Amino acid sequence: MNVPVRTGSTTGLIMTGGGARAAYQVGVLRALEDLLPKDAPNPFPIICGTSAGAINAAVLATDAGNFRRGVRRLMAVWKNFHVGHVYRADVRGALGNSARWLLSTLSGGRLTGGAVSLLDNSPLADLLERHVDFPAIGRNIEAGYLQAFAVTCSGYTSGQSVTFYQGHSSLAAWERARRVGVAMPIGLPHLMASSALPFIFPPVRINREYFGDGSMRQIAPVSPALHLGAGRLLVIGVGRQANQPAVRVQSDGYPSLAQIAGHALDSIFLDALEADLERLQRINRTLAIIPPEALEKNGYPLRSIDVRVITPSVPLSQIAARHAQELPRVIRGLLQTVGAMRRNGSNLVSYLLFERAYCRELIRLGYSDTMAQKDGLLDFLGHGGS
Repeated sequence: MNVPVRTGSTTGLIMTGGGARAAYQVGVLRALEDLLPKDAPNPFPIICGTSAGAINAAVLATDAGNFRRGVRRLMAVWKNFHVGHVYRADVRGALGNSARWLLSTLSGGRLTGGAVSLLDNSPLADLLERHVDFPAIGRNIEAGYLQAFAVTCSGYTSGQSVTFYQGHSSLAAWERARRVGVAMPIGLPHLMASSALPFIFPPVRINREYFGDGSMRQIAPVSPALHLGAGRLLVIGVGRQANQPAVRVQSDGYPSLAQIAGHALDSIFLDALEADLERLQRINRTLAIIPPEALEKNGYPLRSIDVRVITPSVPLSQIAARHAQELPRVIRGLLQTVGAMRRNGSNLVSYLLFERAYCRELIRLGYSDTMAQKDGLLDFLGHGGS
């Protein structure tokens, strides 16, 4: 059964990037599973993910016919995560890869025969091959459980933010400034590319170009879901949003390399989402004061978008600082050299800390943050009063 594209009331789910921080998203999804009636269908016909959020999104897309099963599969993995499931943490794998990365950096790639990265994430590829049934995405689209699934990557040659999507045949590709939508079956390379943190994990070739983490140069994270027909959006972020005040404290000394790297990752993963949501809300306010007939008369294809945002109520770097010592010794040693094991470097650690205790605390936080706004979320998802 190939169902037609629905617009207006179709709900899109957007999950952003952030490495190990994506455990927070699993807590949010677990809370939604508890809130929704047991016989409720998949609440998100459109699922979009970027970076680690793309991996979580892929699991939901493969289980679009059974939302609860998809969430429980995510829980089973994230509650028992270990760094070695994502990147090599043994002495030979970690130090050897780091040494090649340093040699490549100093020699401009001449002495290593090609690009390398700080860490080897081949264990992640093995994990995804075992747990993600990519052909199921197409079957769920055909059955009508899923309208579209999208993964965003960043092209290192073109400089474009490319959203690869798989969905109903009536969906149209798009092209905007520095961002495009390309229809193709989603597979392992798309997830590996979208989650390839710059410098830390290696880029991945898809067709003619090498791609890296999708959060880079993603100036409009909300846009793909709208292009795919969403009229309402649930956004699960992994960082402080603009309405949460920043805290400015006295600096004790020059920032460490880890502190600078953590700041750079925050700018990649968090800033664009904040700006895009602010822009969307501004458009909504503008549309509210313009008569619908004026929009129709002038041919403006604009519509108000109902959006809900769930983000951590506690800075995840604070949680990471409490769990940093759980990293394998060799990884702690590597991070120590750039100052990441000090408190002001915990932001970088928060992206790499794929360890069970940290992930479980983030899951609990995501669950409680979601339950704190359960009434509004149930109304948003059409189950108010259930």
